Amino acid sequence: MVYRQTANTTQRMADTRARILAAARDLVANGGWSVARIDHVARKADVATGTVYRHWPSKAELCAEVVATVSAHEVGIVKAVADAGGAPIEKLESAIRVFAERALRGRCLAYAMIAEPADPEVERVRLDYRSQLARCFERILREGIMRSVFPRLDPAVAAACIVGAFMEALIGPLAPAKGTGARADRQLVEQITRFCLRASVGAAEHAA
Repeated sequence: MVYRQTANTTQRMADTRARILAAARDLVANGGWSVARIDHVARKADVATGTVYRHWPSKAELCAEVVATVSAHEVGIVKAVADAGGAPIEKLESAIRVFAERALRGRCLAYAMIAEPADPEVERVRLDYRSQLARCFERILREGIMRSVFPRLDPAVAAACIVGAFMEALIGPLAPAKGTGARADRQLVEQITRFCLRASVGAAEHAA
């Protein structure tokens, strides 16, 4: 009986923690880091403010975990593209497109993930997010180099450049003051993809 009570208590705590984390993510997705105050998170999760603090000592640590959770999901999607079959050029194009399209569909959350001013704890996790993304692109580039599809550049450096390029290109359009439409978003994804492919493969092969 004691073991069952302990297991039940542990499960309830885990469920409460997950509900709080989901509430924080939803708030960030709809208003950015500024609206993810502990009292707002507690209200949305239907728990006491003190309950939030029992799991995370500060808003910064809660927000850092939001970044870690969301980034793990996004990296997993890009990694699946990198691990899939197909030509390296096709995988590179697909990985860039899927990231940019998903970012533009969830603008507020994507902006918070990559550019919105945040606490140092959040920034540290965001840097890890970029590194994990770069490793996915590095795998694609290494495969392309081995097949003589991509020029013989340092794949780690080239991958970091690609991630830096498409993230920088997205920051302005994702900013809250921007109001681009579906057509502009499609054009942006196309331009980002073409630029990154040219940088990776060479302008002559992608000068259409």
